[in-house]
Amino acid sequence: MSKFPNQLALVSVVGVSAIALSVGLSERAAHKAEEAAHAAEMHAAASHEAAAPAEEAHAAEDATAPVEEATETAVAETAPTGEATEELAEAEEPASEPAPEAAAVATAAAVVDGSTDKLDGQGDTDAMTGEDTAAAHGKFGLGRPALPEEVAAWDLDILPDGTGLPEGEGDVWTGEEVFADNCAVCHGDFAEGVDNWPKLAGGMDTLDHEDPLKTVGSYWPYLSTAFDYVRRSMPFGAAQTLSDDDVYAMVAYILYSNDLVDDDFVLSKETFLDVEMPNADGFIVDDRAETELGIFSAEPCMENCKDSVEITMRAAVLDVTPEEEGAEEAAAAEPAPEAAEDSTEMAAATTESAPEPAAEAESPEEVTEVAAAGAPDPELVAAGEKVFKKCKACHQVGDGAKNKVGPILNGIVGRSVGTGEGFKYSKVMIEAGEGGMVWDAATLNEYLANPKSFLKGNKMSFAGLKKAEDLDAVVAYLQAHP
Repeated sequence: MSKFPNQLALVSVVGVSAIALSVGLSERAAHKAEEAAHAAEMHAAASHEAAAPAEEAHAAEDATAPVEEATETAVAETAPTGEATEELAEAEEPASEPAPEAAAVATAAAVVDGSTDKLDGQGDTDAMTGEDTAAAHGKFGLGRPALPEEVAAWDLDILPDGTGLPEGEGDVWTGEEVFADNCAVCHGDFAEGVDNWPKLAGGMDTLDHEDPLKTVGSYWPYLSTAFDYVRRSMPFGAAQTLSDDDVYAMVAYILYSNDLVDDDFVLSKETFLDVEMPNADGFIVDDRAETELGIFSAEPCMENCKDSVEITMRAAVLDVTPEEEGAEEAAAAEPAPEAAEDSTEMAAATTESAPEPAAEAESPEEVTEVAAAGAPDPELVAAGEKVFKKCKACHQVGDGAKNKVGPILNGIVGRSVGTGEGFKYSKVMIEAGEGGMVWDAATLNEYLANPKSFLKGNKMSFAGLKKAEDLDAVVAYLQAHP
């Protein structure tokens, strides 16, 4: 055991302090070296001068010199003797020369900086290659101006005068195929709408009705709106996947479905303004800010108010009129007199119209006689019922049938063209009927094969049945509904 424990302890404490001081000075010197190198690099980037390899080596030597000098100074000031001196020397050896990892970090810190981000949208990804030379953008040096190609990807606006239209073209029949593949699942084969999905065709002359049908043909004032919307947002779930030619073709088909163009029409940048939208003049400038805002923003009267508030009218479409407390329960418990009378009349009508016992089945000979008299073949009628599914979107047949987009087809075989009750026919249909045209089997076959060609200008947007057996079947089905 040493005879001088206190002296040894003192030497140990002094040695540890010297090591700590040396490490602290070394880190501080290294930090200052990094700052100096960073400032030099920024100056070089601003003046667009690339540093030569020799200058980089010289800068690296200058950066490490302060570290070595600081280390030597610390050792000289604290120079202990004996074992402590050896321990101190061993601790100081790594500090005299920066480790490779530390040098790499210092170099990266000198080069990488957000204020000189390259215009590649990837931050400082390429900074280490010496390409990080773009000027800072904005107050905080964040972000960058959008590139021309990025702006072009979003700049899809089409103005009513055709400004912004792309090159390309599309005809009606190509549009029918594109529409069937991409849009019919929601909007129907003939743009008539499926379930609650929007109708794109029809609704002409309904804007002044209580419940107008607003479609591309009846309501939209500008064709550019239709083109822009289809190009930007359709098809649903796959927006902007259509080519410009397909968009032109699809819009041409929508126009055709609204009887705004003929079946040989080709929509393009050159023919775009040839189309007149029926409701182009149906909109006015919204001047409510000038004409009404002052009225409704003035101080309320608050004089001569009624003592009580009474319901004088009820909502016609939505059940939103508030009821008095307990009125609903009372109404449910006791049916209205009118309802009771209706129930009695309905029961009486049911009794009067009860079906009589079924007659005896007809013999095979009688069935043959009926068929020979002109009744349609039952098998052909059954086949026609399946074909008629293509027509159900616009037409109804049978008991309770109503006019829809197209007229009721009950009794159409043998009827004069354009004379269905309660339906507004096109001018060409009415003129054809006045000229003596009658819907017989031959006329229906020819018409349903190509409606637009048979009577130019009629409202039928159906492309036509291509198979002869389908034509015969659907005519037989219509004959079965006199």
